[in-house]
Amino acid sequence: MHFSLKKINQYCEQHTSPPSEVLYELERATHLQTLAPQMVSGHVQGQLFTFLSQMIQPKAILEIGTFTGYAAICFAKGLPEDGVLHTIEANEEFEYIIRDFVKRAELEDKIKLHLGDAKAIIPTLDMQFDLIFLDAAKREYAQYYDLLFDKLKTGGFLLVDNVLWDGKVVEEKKNIDTRALDEFNKKVQADERVENVLLPIRDGIMMVRKNG
Repeated sequence: MHFSLKKINQYCEQHTSPPSEVLYELERATHLQTLAPQMVSGHVQGQLFTFLSQMIQPKAILEIGTFTGYAAICFAKGLPEDGVLHTIEANEEFEYIIRDFVKRAELEDKIKLHLGDAKAIIPTLDMQFDLIFLDAAKREYAQYYDLLFDKLKTGGFLLVDNVLWDGKVVEEKKNIDTRALDEFNKKVQADERVENVLLPIRDGIMMVRKNG
């Protein structure tokens, strides 16, 4: 089967509901004001996150790795009236853009930003979550998985981004980041406490449901 992945991605974007004006402006600002704009979730993935959140109807969401806030805004759309999203970002330089666009999206009461080391902040959050999105240091995914497991409610969902690493996980020769992601994917696959599906969307999303 021969096809252009770039053209397929463009076709998917053309046949996905367009982003809100706030999300459009946020993606534009991310490209203009950051050094690694490719890290933003973007149109199709963002719409998927909104759909998943609206279907799950989580009362509490935890995000590890806010970047400029695109995914947080998308997930927050599925929160009920009394719901909250806690998001943790290590880089304080992104704070101004996160707070600016959360305000523009009128989600200041829904999104709680934490700045600092996620591994230090997570244990201080005295609650469990219905939905967790992990998009932090790739070499530490396995460590985060163990740290977050008890924070996830039974029946809750964990989404982990970039698990295909531009397709490098299937190559025989792997660098340290690729090996870490491959080992993480195998760790999840072997965990009998969960059910999981790896979605080949954008750079790969591992979706995990906690059974017990």
